[in-house]
Amino acid sequence: MNENIIKNTAPDENFFLIAGPCVIEGEEMALDIAETIVNTTSRLGIPYIFKGSYRKANRSRIDSFTGIGDKKALEILRKVRDTFGCPVLTDIHSADEAAMAAEYVDVLQIPAFLCRQTDILVAAAKTGRTVNIKKGQFLSPEAMKYAIEKVRDSGNEHVAVTERGVSFGYGDLIVDFCGIPVMKSFGCPVILDVTHSLQQPNQSSGVTGGKPQMITTMASAGIAAGADGIFLETHRNPAVAKSDGANMLALDKLPALLERLCAIRKAIGQTQA
Repeated sequence: MNENIIKNTAPDENFFLIAGPCVIEGEEMALDIAETIVNTTSRLGIPYIFKGSYRKANRSRIDSFTGIGDKKALEILRKVRDTFGCPVLTDIHSADEAAMAAEYVDVLQIPAFLCRQTDILVAAAKTGRTVNIKKGQFLSPEAMKYAIEKVRDSGNEHVAVTERGVSFGYGDLIVDFCGIPVMKSFGCPVILDVTHSLQQPNQSSGVTGGKPQMITTMASAGIAAGADGIFLETHRNPAVAKSDGANMLALDKLPALLERLCAIRKAIGQTQA
């Protein structure tokens, strides 16, 4: 199901959405979140990709939750795809995970801290799956050209990049919206990761903080700046999420947000017609 949902979008086309929980906590929660989002995106005409990490390899503390087991979580991702007919996305953390994960999902995502790792980019590219590269918090938009080229030079044209903020001091991230058109000029889809851009990393507690009250502002600005897609993490109850709950969107707030973003996208298309 390597469909062309992740693509460059014309102004008169809707954006696509990548959304789901930070990490797969269990089958029931994954299916519940997926069903809710599928119902909303179908109503609004938004192409949708379900997101869920089968394992979290980058956590602040050694006692942080990392997952329910790789195979079990990957099988849940495949069940989401089979049940709802939507493509699914997950992160990989090393080159030898690429082929394994590609058996279960449609899109392989490269975490921001790994976006310069040639071996993982090449391995992901060679699976033939779409590769979504998160832009490192330490990189300029211009520097992402070379990560994209690594995938293309490995024989895979299905590549996208995701903006997720730049480190600003020790405990905040800043999104430079000028980076969206810069990265679009490389000829690949550009996605704004709304919720991770609102993280507050490096907290003294060892648990990442966030500013979820700014999700609507961040997402609206991303659509206005021309992002092809929106990425966000959501949970029925972020307060009990096992990873990144501090910056997640509560699932019941998603329909109103998406309706707002569709209106902005429509207005942009009308002004550029």
